[in-house]
Amino acid sequence: MSKVFSSTPDYWDFVNAKEIIKGGSGYCISLENGKEVYQKENDVQLPYEVEHIYPDYSLYPGLTKDTAYGFMSRGCPRGCEFCHVEAKEGRKAHKVADLSEFWRGQKNIVLLDPNPTACKEWKDILRQLIDSKSWVDFSQGVDIRLMTEEKAEMIKRVKTKNIHFAWDRYEDKDIVIPKLKEFKQVTQWDKRKLTVYVLTNFDTTIEQDLERIYTLRDLGYRPYVMIYDKEHTKSTDVVRRIQRWVNMRAVFEKVQRFEDYKTG
Repeated sequence: MSKVFSSTPDYWDFVNAKEIIKGGSGYCISLENGKEVYQKENDVQLPYEVEHIYPDYSLYPGLTKDTAYGFMSRGCPRGCEFCHVEAKEGRKAHKVADLSEFWRGQKNIVLLDPNPTACKEWKDILRQLIDSKSWVDFSQGVDIRLMTEEKAEMIKRVKTKNIHFAWDRYEDKDIVIPKLKEFKQVTQWDKRKLTVYVLTNFDTTIEQDLERIYTLRDLGYRPYVMIYDKEHTKSTDVVRRIQRWVNMRAVFEKVQRFEDYKTG
């Protein structure tokens, strides 16, 4: 039994088994007083042969058919306090698998890596994705701060409908903005392929949140608002209203300024 987030409730229905082993970041990392707390005694690791076995996708009938899901790299060098990747996978990005471990010709690939272009094997990872000729979904935020022209050129050759970046720290704007401009110039992609996660409710003001949102739109990217500790925010809070305004794309396209956004 596993879960990603500690806030996810346990499964309490009867399980016909002699022993149940619980593991995953939802059991060994908890949010206490707004901070991620790692509990080593609850960190249960899968055996190597299980971690690297080809997934039995039939166990999850709700998954999209003809789609492969998996990690080619783990870890991230950033160690951001709002993220539990460091505690879960280490403060270093490193390659852990070839694409063939979880992909056998499916038309779609959902890459779950937290920071694939941060590891030294990034060229190998991108090369395998290019050679697959499958549609690749970079589901996590690719680190725009580490973007180079060479990386952008290789990513451009990956068959993808959308790539996700992240602008979580307001103070990174002097790095993020030029890198976003450079990436768009190299790829010539429009906003339909370019999404940027915007972290709110952590250490930024509403004014800083809106500045990032407006800047991203002006740069030709689609912002996507993420709320930190969402379970403890009220539906009437300003960050909730901003999230609804931005993430409903049809509304965001029509209503240009947040102060003009009216809710029913």
